[in-house]
Amino acid sequence: MPLYYPILFFFGAYALTYFTIPKIIGLVENKRLMDEPNNRSSHKTKTPTLGGVSFFYTIIFTLFFLKQWDSNSEAMYIIPGLTILLIIGLKDDLLVLAPFTKLLAQLCALGFVLLNENFIVHSLNGFLGIHEIPIYLYYLVGGFVMLTVINAYNLIDGIDGLAAIVGIVILIMYATIFYFTNDFFYTLLCLALNGSLIAFLSFNLSSTKKIFMGDTGSLIVGFIISILTLKFLTLTKESYNNLPFLLENGPIIAMSILIVPLFDTARVFTIRIANKKSPFSPDRNHIHHILIDYLSLSHRQASLFLGGFNLLFVVLFIFLGSTSKNGYLLIFLIIIIIGLGYLFFRLDFSFSNLKKKLILRNKVDNLKKEVKKNRKKLTNKKKNKDK
Repeated sequence: MPLYYPILFFFGAYALTYFTIPKIIGLVENKRLMDEPNNRSSHKTKTPTLGGVSFFYTIIFTLFFLKQWDSNSEAMYIIPGLTILLIIGLKDDLLVLAPFTKLLAQLCALGFVLLNENFIVHSLNGFLGIHEIPIYLYYLVGGFVMLTVINAYNLIDGIDGLAAIVGIVILIMYATIFYFTNDFFYTLLCLALNGSLIAFLSFNLSSTKKIFMGDTGSLIVGFIISILTLKFLTLTKESYNNLPFLLENGPIIAMSILIVPLFDTARVFTIRIANKKSPFSPDRNHIHHILIDYLSLSHRQASLFLGGFNLLFVVLFIFLGSTSKNGYLLIFLIIIIIGLGYLFFRLDFSFSNLKKKLILRNKVDNLKKEVKKNRKKLTNKKKNKDK
């Protein structure tokens, strides 16, 4: 593939998004379709949403120009799913939908992908000793993987820049993997969506022309990332070429690429279930909320920290995955996840206790002041009576 193709797709998608987002902002402001802040919001003013619409038409344009590399007509199975998620995302951004409705729409969207034989995972290439897998197990595992990735990415979209920065890191890794396996259709798709996310990021982090991607954007980007993950898991020894890790470690590498959204979702769901709440009930228990509320990081600092952590985590596991057996690597991954979970639990718990102590101390101080005030008033009243 000539070098100018990646450059054209990346900068073409960047320009398309960069020059059309201001039009979306203008339309949203004119029609007053702003995102209203609430007690969970990390923003304090009304902000335009629907930035994800730009991702939809950028991907559609990209898929059109990718037709010469689409020998298996995979784009025709991706477009219906994208359209379903665009509609459901728009409705959720404007009216707010029940979690079950969103889940049903996601199942319909991923159904188109799972039905394409080019996405079927026939083997795990020796991961945990598993080679060939039956077709019914593929549908269960494939559907679960796609649902998990879509919702995990959707859930991290809670502060400025985070979803975009983490998405950029994930897409860079997948673009590199598909380039080494000579799958230029997905390489160029990753680069185009990356260009779109970088253009969006400049507005998302702006103080004057801010816009959110909304559920429209997070569902669409999450859907594409889930497709890339599934496609990555379909790699076989025949298509495996020059990748710097053992093919049997593929599932662990995929988990490391998605570590931030997967870890945050697992952690939040565990806390909610432990508190006897619905896993989909909103709260401020996400990692990014802890970094902002308790460590006083700005949105940009928290987003860059988590994006940098994601990148370093992937690099570490690719390095380890080049020689380590998948059993040892999986144990190491589990130990790290448990360690991180405990660290954030202690951090949250410690700062929550500290916050409660400070609130209690302030209440006691205010009560003491009030008692002193009342005593002074009584003393003055007695003095006046004596006079």
